[in-house]
Amino acid sequence: MNQHAKRFPISHVFGFFLSLILTFGAAWVALMTSLPPKIIMWFIGSLAFIQASIQLLLFMHMREGENKTVNSINMLYAFFLAFVIVAGSIWVLTSGHSH
Repeated sequence: MNQHAKRFPISHVFGFFLSLILTFGAAWVALMTSLPPKIIMWFIGSLAFIQASIQLLLFMHMREGENKTVNSINMLYAFFLAFVIVAGSIWVLTSGHSH
């Protein structure tokens, strides 16, 4: 076995516990606070973005591999496409009522 396979995956354990903390934090804000719904949704969305970033870096090994630049460009392109699809869908669905 090589040296890489024998190590304890401390980054995976750290990422798992950090993801749990963020998930329970979002649930606590949603259920136990009396903040306005808009602020709660922004807070949950922010925590979801942070959690997705953590999972990309720690679980999906975005920092590893032969060509890190290509991985980063592919992820930026995927985020751009997701944003265009979601924003376009919201735009089309909300502007159709005025006509």
